[in-house]
Amino acid sequence: MKTFQLTVEPRTDLGKKAAKALRKENKIPVVLNGGEIIELPYSGKLREGEKVVEIGNGKGLITTDLYVTEDAIRKLVYTPEIFAIELDIHGEKRMAVLKDIQFHPVKDNILHIDLLEVSEKKPVTIEVPVRLEGHAEGVKAGGKLTLSMKKIKVKAPYTQIPERLIINVDKLGLGKSLQIGELHFDGLELMNAKNAVVCAVQLTRAARGAAAAAAAAAK
Repeated sequence: MKTFQLTVEPRTDLGKKAAKALRKENKIPVVLNGGEIIELPYSGKLREGEKVVEIGNGKGLITTDLYVTEDAIRKLVYTPEIFAIELDIHGEKRMAVLKDIQFHPVKDNILHIDLLEVSEKKPVTIEVPVRLEGHAEGVKAGGKLTLSMKKIKVKAPYTQIPERLIINVDKLGLGKSLQIGELHFDGLELMNAKNAVVCAVQLTRAARGAAAAAAAAAK
């Protein structure tokens, strides 16, 4: 994946009122998840913006509340590409990926962003764009190639996740489909259902007519 540099600021004033005030200044509340799991009660020192979220069984998770400007985040959000995000928090570098974005239901502006902290050793699950290459046999026979899944969910350390998944369709015949279970990419675990259809060559009206004509001529 490409790396996107993003400067963020710690956020200590929390709640709906504080978030609304931020948005009026064209700033977006951000939560960085995936931090250190600790034993409760926790007596260690928290950095600015950090808090402990109880997750059960006497354990807690350290998360970080942040904010970012709309201009800084725009090129990260409004793109089909995926990125590893290098966060700059007062000079401290931390790596993350985009986990979730909440948009306004009417205005479509960004209300909230969730990031997931990552490391080279810890696998992360993320959706990767699909790109088809080649010329399918079924298309040569008059069919139409359709892409059903524009992204595939994969699991791996972020350093092993590619910018896109390249799938060759040269051998895909007329009326045939390619499913998740038929795909393999080194170092990646595919998380979608094995029978999920990624792409297919559909019979067109012209292809059906040609097939019927060929069948009739053969009799």
